[in-house]
Amino acid sequence: MAGQKESLLKAIWHAFTALDLDRSGKVSKSQLKVLSHNLCTVLNVPHDPVALEEHFRDDDEGPVSNQGYMPYLNKFILEKVQGNFDKVEFNRMCWTLCAKKNLTKSPLLISDEDAFKVWVVFNFLSEDKYPLIIVPEEIEYLLKKLTEAMGVGSQQEQFEHYRISLSANQEGLSAWELIELMGSGHFGKGMDRQTISMAVNEVFNELILDVLKQGYMLKKGHRRKNWTERWFVLKPNIISYYVSEDLKDKKGDIMLDKNCCVESLPDKDGKKCLFLIKSLDKSFEISASDKKKKQEWIQAIQTTVNLLRYDSPPPHKEARQKRKELRQKLQAEQEELERQMKELQVANENKQQELETVRKQLEAAAARAAEEEKKRLQTQMELQDRFSLELEREKMVRQQMEQQVAQKSSELKQYLQRVSELEEMYKQLQEALEDERQARQDEETVRKLQARLLEEEAAKRAELEKWHLQQQQTIQMTEAEKQELETQRIIKERALQAAMQQLEQLELERKQALEQYEGVRKKLEVATNKTKSWKDKVAHHEGLIRLIEPGSKNPHLITNWGPAAFTEAELEQREKSWKGKKTTSE
Repeated sequence: MAGQKESLLKAIWHAFTALDLDRSGKVSKSQLKVLSHNLCTVLNVPHDPVALEEHFRDDDEGPVSNQGYMPYLNKFILEKVQGNFDKVEFNRMCWTLCAKKNLTKSPLLISDEDAFKVWVVFNFLSEDKYPLIIVPEEIEYLLKKLTEAMGVGSQQEQFEHYRISLSANQEGLSAWELIELMGSGHFGKGMDRQTISMAVNEVFNELILDVLKQGYMLKKGHRRKNWTERWFVLKPNIISYYVSEDLKDKKGDIMLDKNCCVESLPDKDGKKCLFLIKSLDKSFEISASDKKKKQEWIQAIQTTVNLLRYDSPPPHKEARQKRKELRQKLQAEQEELERQMKELQVANENKQQELETVRKQLEAAAARAAEEEKKRLQTQMELQDRFSLELEREKMVRQQMEQQVAQKSSELKQYLQRVSELEEMYKQLQEALEDERQARQDEETVRKLQARLLEEEAAKRAELEKWHLQQQQTIQMTEAEKQELETQRIIKERALQAAMQQLEQLELERKQALEQYEGVRKKLEVATNKTKSWKDKVAHHEGLIRLIEPGSKNPHLITNWGPAAFTEAELEQREKSWKGKKTTSE
């Protein structure tokens, strides 16, 4: 009830702040009467003009102001609201009073109807303090819902840039700034007005009308048992179904409570993707378009029933409450941090005061130390003047001694310079003698080297003449061998030609022998065929003619015609055969 009252107050606040002020800077009584009458009408609250007139009587205190109107609004209107009113009609009335005055004159990419829905969503998401603003976190949530409804990717990076610029100037946006932001197309680039309008309508249905899910499905009738397509709308405690998605022709409701259940059904009667909704007094058979839609509807309805069982608010309201609690928690932590910072600042100021006291004490001690230092310096100056005279006398004595030392040093320096010059001359003489000795040694070495090179050159020349003579002899021998090799090559070529001729003759003879072999083979095949045919003819005559074969090693039988052409075993077999034929003939 408190949440509903707060949402009503937000819309009424917009309407109230849009009323014109009189010369004294207050809202006129007549405008408040008109506003109160309109509110009572749309909220289905009985209007009491007497109480209104009594509350706004003219007196010196002048209750005709924002503070003076709130007691009347709470006592005579909001406390009497029962919840049996049209939310959309109520918001539209407040919107009509405030939109004309506050809506920007620049052309927007969204329609007036979409601007109205954005305004209602703003009232739902705005903070519970006045003047009403929507914080960046809720703006991000709204834009995320809109981009999901439009089917585009997340624009988190673009929103972060906008959020930085927003935080630098203000805490949030007013309703009219939010509408201008949505209508500028800053976060909907590339999308047409129809797509943006569909997204705004989907978010409006979810956040304001508590539509958890909607879509077309087939419903089985209770009387005719026929299947009809309906547009179903799921809300926290009811499922309504319409002829089409324009929601003009409502066909019925399915009331949901904590005792309802939904279960999947097997395919039957040619219908697929079936599920059953069991309420307190009726059961409804529904057919989804596919398995995915069926599972989504079953899960959505089951979730709604679970919310009713645990008396939980819809998911979007619960999420808004959690976001609000999180911001309050963060704000409390921020306030606690600021309190701690203030405590630290106070403690720091106390420490600064203590340090200032210590500094003053140190300054006093430093002043005393400076006075003592001044006395010490004065005593030091007196001692310094006393020692200055003694130093002056010592300085004169030291100068005399330095002059004598300088004279002795000059004489010693000249002596050392002459000694150094003599040492340098002796060193140069030693180097000249060493260079001369080395030059003589080098000359002797070069002379010996020249003599050795001349001897080696003569030996090399004799050796070269010997090699030249051997080379000429070798060339003469090579010429003779070359002529002999040429003769042998000619002989081998002739032998090769003769061998080639013999090879050709042998090839010819081989072909002729092959032809003779083919003729003989054919004759042999003809003879073999003839022999085979004769053997077949002779086989029909038993024992008269027999092919000549190698004789058996066993003893032969003798007949009138000579040796028998069969063995004893064959003879016994033939006798048995003759006896059988004879018995049969008799």
